[in-house]
Amino acid sequence: MFHLRTILLGASTAALMAGTAMAKDDLTLAMQLEPPHLDPTSAAAGAIDSVLYSNVFEGLTRFMGDGSVVPGLAESWEISDDGLTYTFKLRSGVTFHDGTTMDAEDVKFSLDRINAEDSANAQKALYSAISSVTVIDPMTVEITLSEPNGNMLFNLAWGDAVIVAPESIENIKQQPIGTGAFKFDSWSQGDKIEISRNPDYWGTPAVLSKATFKFISDPTAAFAAMMAEDVDVFSGFPAPENLPQFEADPRFQVLIGSTEGETILSTNNKMPPFDNVKVRAAVAHAIDRQAVVDGAMFGYGTPIGTHFAPHNPAYVDHTGMSNYDPERAKALLAEAGFPDGFETTLHLPPPSYARRGGEIIAAQLAAVGIKAEISNVEWAQWLETVFKGKNFGLTIVSHTEPMDIGIYANPDYYFQYDNPAFQELMTKLNSTTDPDMRTAMLGEAQTIISNDYVNGYLFQLAALSVAKAGIQGLWANAPTQANDLTAVSWAE
Repeated sequence: MFHLRTILLGASTAALMAGTAMAKDDLTLAMQLEPPHLDPTSAAAGAIDSVLYSNVFEGLTRFMGDGSVVPGLAESWEISDDGLTYTFKLRSGVTFHDGTTMDAEDVKFSLDRINAEDSANAQKALYSAISSVTVIDPMTVEITLSEPNGNMLFNLAWGDAVIVAPESIENIKQQPIGTGAFKFDSWSQGDKIEISRNPDYWGTPAVLSKATFKFISDPTAAFAAMMAEDVDVFSGFPAPENLPQFEADPRFQVLIGSTEGETILSTNNKMPPFDNVKVRAAVAHAIDRQAVVDGAMFGYGTPIGTHFAPHNPAYVDHTGMSNYDPERAKALLAEAGFPDGFETTLHLPPPSYARRGGEIIAAQLAAVGIKAEISNVEWAQWLETVFKGKNFGLTIVSHTEPMDIGIYANPDYYFQYDNPAFQELMTKLNSTTDPDMRTAMLGEAQTIISNDYVNGYLFQLAALSVAKAGIQGLWANAPTQANDLTAVSWAE
């Protein structure tokens, strides 16, 4: 009897201990791409924001999961009647993770650094209207624009405009120090990044005590890690063919949302023969978008005919402009002086949409006489060769920044499209605040780049994530590239 009672007591203690263990407060999140470094203000790689946006770094404004822009480190602001002066009131009591105070001087430093001559900021053009940043007092900063910009609060929410400190800028790429609800702990390159709860956070503290970002690029390994429950969440799950299996398994939840990711067959508009609009049109008509969506993404994704998100109210459907028509593609090639086609390169970075989609597109191009030599490249190599070096014919990439059609106004951008009429339209758009006029201009912009066949517009990337059933607070949609863990927790 005594022995039995001991066993029962032992069992109930074990149950109690199990109950305690169930109240998990750490999380392991896997993603395909590893950041090249950890400074969101000096690189185009969305993987940096995927780890650090909102978690470690914060801006004056920020995106919420529904795409809305809300106050961040600025608690309020006033805009002058002429739209040229923004006065931001900063939150008091905010400190960086190294204990230093965040104030107006840091805001000035961060914004001036974006527009500095030696700036490596990938979205510098978004902030070019900022002519001066003035510290009024430690908690007040005034931004003066050279022309009105109806998108400024939206632009300041991007990861490219997070507030950094001069004291920690030298080592930011390896040792990021921000103001967020989590602080950076360590980075084991090739494997993981670890962050932990910031005990001195100015806002609502994070529920999780720590989080680990694991990097698993291979779709088969991603499936295995999730099924074995080695990871708790896989953000941007790279094997969509496995999603039905997860949906049928009560251990998991599948989150399917929208992203801002226009997935495109980027074309080097300055490199012959792609400097000929007929050749670019031929490429567009050679592609069966739906076959790419079905074959590479197992049906997840919305076909697009221009660089704009279909869920945006200003979207115009231009898919008919570049409908699948291989005979027309051949005729256009002949007109352009390439009756027998030509050879080019197709650089494919690691994401499944690129590697899998690239195989399908290469076969479609071959059918009209365009022989695309596939080159599988790692992310760092893609950024160096394609994005910076502009040494490519074709490439596939998803542009995950929100409402980024303005990149087509930058002739130095990697696809090198130079159209003064488009540039003028974007300048006009930036200085327009009337919503109806802006919608009309955005429609016009979409039409211009569709008519010019600047790139092969494929599909809007779906946000596909798999998580354990007990996790709550994850973003389903991706209004910017981020895994915001600040409100994530395990259900009790």
